[in-house]
Amino acid sequence: MRILIADDEPEMTRVLEALLKRERCSVDVVHNGQDALDYALADNYDCLILDIMMPKLDGIQVLQALRGKQVATPVLLLTAKSQVEDRVAGLDSGADDYLPKPFDSRELIARVRALTRRGGAYTPGVLTAGNVTLDRSTFELKCGTARVRLGNKEFQMLELLMRQTGRPISTEQFMEHIWGYDSEAEINVVWAYISYLRRKLEAVGADVRLSLRRGQGYLLEEVL
Repeated sequence: MRILIADDEPEMTRVLEALLKRERCSVDVVHNGQDALDYALADNYDCLILDIMMPKLDGIQVLQALRGKQVATPVLLLTAKSQVEDRVAGLDSGADDYLPKPFDSRELIARVRALTRRGGAYTPGVLTAGNVTLDRSTFELKCGTARVRLGNKEFQMLELLMRQTGRPISTEQFMEHIWGYDSEAEINVVWAYISYLRRKLEAVGADVRLSLRRGQGYLLEEVL
């Protein structure tokens, strides 16, 4: 998993980074809200941990900016503010969870695990790329009157691609996000599912295709 921590307390970020790395997470750390926003927009994270009280932009402003740009990455607000009004403001701005300081490290890890399992509660119910849509409630890929239901792994892969339209996703990222670190599946399973998805996109008449950028990964591109 890839996690971004944004907190202006160096000692706190060192503790959080150590905790998450012990859980085999890849961790980036920033110390102000503007950097948090830039990092979250530029890269593909599984979870964001945002402090509310940060310089340049506070955590709520970062969160509102991300949700305004349809970034659906799960967000855990981590802050010394624990009043009901603050919790409501954070959740209403698009946070997925809220944990006041001080906290138990076991609870933090459990909450991060829960958020990453959910995979982004703020992802729209229907994703769109070109002339096709993906209904997240029915697993259906649609184009005009044509539709096909995807299998679970096909759906997860296409959902990831449509959430990151224009950004290549490597074979290793697919393995990490969908099959997990502990999976016994071999990397060629990704190539097999890419082939399945290509056939289904073609079958519904999609004007997007699954392209490979050598050294970077797969992405959805419009057919010219």
